[in-house]
Amino acid sequence: MNDLNPNSNLPGDDRWAREALTKLAFAAVAEQRRARRWGIFFKLLFFAYLLALLAMAWPEKLGSVAATAVKEHTALIRVEGLIASGTEASAKNVIEALRKAFKDKNTVGVVLEINSPGGSPVQAGEIYDEIQKLRQQYPKLPVHAVASDVCASGGYYIAAAAQNIYANKASIVGSIGVRMDSFGFTGAIDKLGIERRAYTAGDNKDFLDPFKPVNPAEVQHLQGMLDGIHQQFIAAVRQGRGERLKNRAEVFSGLMWTGEQSVNLGLVDALGSSRSVAEDVIGQKNVVDYTQRTRWLDRLLTETEASLGAVLGKALGLDGGIRWR
Repeated sequence: MNDLNPNSNLPGDDRWAREALTKLAFAAVAEQRRARRWGIFFKLLFFAYLLALLAMAWPEKLGSVAATAVKEHTALIRVEGLIASGTEASAKNVIEALRKAFKDKNTVGVVLEINSPGGSPVQAGEIYDEIQKLRQQYPKLPVHAVASDVCASGGYYIAAAAQNIYANKASIVGSIGVRMDSFGFTGAIDKLGIERRAYTAGDNKDFLDPFKPVNPAEVQHLQGMLDGIHQQFIAAVRQGRGERLKNRAEVFSGLMWTGEQSVNLGLVDALGSSRSVAEDVIGQKNVVDYTQRTRWLDRLLTETEASLGAVLGKALGLDGGIRWR
């Protein structure tokens, strides 16, 4: 009883050919389905990749200012973290936010909320100069700095450009000084039996090489650079604070104080928060945040570059170069 098998009455060769063709047909269909599934998978993967790139490149706060800055308000600009090129608190980001805030016809006052331990003297100096320029350009628009958790070194340098400085009683304020870090490996390479070979063109091209003994002339030159930048810092603070600053040597020694102590030293005008300054000093409780955020993609690339630079810097014994700390 082989009536259900269509090949049962065929000769042996024909039956074999029919079965082979049937298997090939099914195999071809299965292969097409498998190829179609892989095609769909790779298309979805590519689409997800494009979405990820778009998400990283998209501004984090697109349209937030434009949507809310439709009436009189206090402009808030946050300076958070390390002040350096490519960070959230870079001169590029902060200056762009300052210009937008000052140009907005509905801005009645500006609050700089600073939570930073410092960073690059160049970046902080550019922000300081921009604040001074905008204050001259818009003399009727007050700008106040508010110290959050930390307003030290380059963070305080920026704050000194504001009309007034406010802080919480527990804020950390000050650290008006300059530092540069390095290491010395001469003893280590001697113990390991390593021979140092450095080829340079220029008598001082291996300046502060951590693999050679300390050169007093190089240290003296470096100290002169640090002292010069320190004097620039002091001059900026004196210009910004004026007669409010107490004439005490320890103010510029690199020490830090609480916000409450800073009031007595003239580093801070009074205790207060961003909200209290907006409401009680500027007189406008409606606050609009103008802080510029670095796009995710730019931040990723910058952090990668910074990490590579840090590795190279540590290999050379220079930990980030000169900075205000």
